[in-house]
Amino acid sequence: MGLIVKPGKALKGEILMPGDKSISHRSIMCAALAEGDSVIRGFLKGEDCLATLNAFSKMGVNIDQHDKEIVVHGVGLQGLKKPDSDIYLGNSGTSMRLMSGLLCGQSFSSTLKGDVSLSTRPMKRIVTPLTTMGANISSSNGGCPPLEINPSEKLKAFSYELPIASAQVKSCLMFAGLYADGPVVIKEKIQTRDHTELMFKKFGIHVSIEESKGLKEIHVLPPKSMDAANINIPGDFSSAAFFVLAALITPGSDLTLMNIGINKTRIALLEVLKEMGADIKLSNVSNEYEPCADISIRASELKGITLNPKLVPNLIDELPVLFIAASLAEGQTIIRGAEELREKESDRLEAMSNSLKLLGVKFKIYDDGIDIQGLNQEVNTSNSDMPFEASHINSFGDHRIAMTSAIACTRANDKSYIEDTKNVTTSFPNFLEICEEVGLDIK
Repeated sequence: MGLIVKPGKALKGEILMPGDKSISHRSIMCAALAEGDSVIRGFLKGEDCLATLNAFSKMGVNIDQHDKEIVVHGVGLQGLKKPDSDIYLGNSGTSMRLMSGLLCGQSFSSTLKGDVSLSTRPMKRIVTPLTTMGANISSSNGGCPPLEINPSEKLKAFSYELPIASAQVKSCLMFAGLYADGPVVIKEKIQTRDHTELMFKKFGIHVSIEESKGLKEIHVLPPKSMDAANINIPGDFSSAAFFVLAALITPGSDLTLMNIGINKTRIALLEVLKEMGADIKLSNVSNEYEPCADISIRASELKGITLNPKLVPNLIDELPVLFIAASLAEGQTIIRGAEELREKESDRLEAMSNSLKLLGVKFKIYDDGIDIQGLNQEVNTSNSDMPFEASHINSFGDHRIAMTSAIACTRANDKSYIEDTKNVTTSFPNFLEICEEVGLDIK
């Protein structure tokens, strides 16, 4: 599957985004372990999140799917059943890493498998601390999936400092902590997205946050049971980022994205884009348990910056979008501390470098980052020339590379092609429909 992209015109109007992927994963996991029925609205029915849903169905959790909501009939902390075969999680690294933690506390064995891409993702980062807790878990293929999980005598109280900033590793250990024989403490130097902390509190789990010696400490007290809860999932900020970019770089654009999650641990991209000169405003801010707002974007002339490496963990998924924004800024943008990009669905530093080269952008790549020389587009001129070269881009099967490159190619001087884009459905199943809604010609 590939995408055909034609040059685009100004983006106007108000649009809704699909539900947040990170929150959707966690809502199913917590609801399955709760006592009673939980109603989830706004669940993202993309392949990744459906992999999580199907995994819990396979372990005996009844889940009713309706048009606008999902009802999960929780079985309690000890109510999961042994699956009758291996659990296949497709391309979803989030599913595999988070589920590994809670499966280490079960009385049955399980095997987690993924597709070709997921089977190359590093899992030692969870296997090592889980083993220290007392879990009986092993990886294969040099620390990659499949993961074999067998019952352990007990999971121990545990204190662990994350060697890399990773919300997935943190969340894996928090889920394992539900089955520990005492408190579990995870320490992080740089705060990562805190959806698991907020979700645990929503389901009645005692989570406290402390600061000690420059570290943020997340304390999880193992519960006797979890309360059912109703969850309203806001629009996914990472999905919204593609249209934030499209509006910023397309002359005459004035676009509003409705009801988007603005969790402070997720929206570093907005902070960075504003620093670059972007005209972005928030309105209708609300805060149920996850904050959300409408985001309005106007086409803007941007300036290059040196990115603060401390912001990288909270915009790691949006860095490809930032690369394109930097490509059209005045001057140079310097990005370091982004080596984690090499461990995603593709090596995103290499994949995006390939896209930039084909688009005609000058850059210099490093092991942990990139310098991008902007083309200095004057987007406030309605008849400004298209800044990018029409291209035939390989997305390397990576949904974020595919969608970022597609948005970039709407500013190319002719029709472009993006290869290997089937995995777009893993995170953003209605991407093409929303492109059509705002007037972009991507098919």
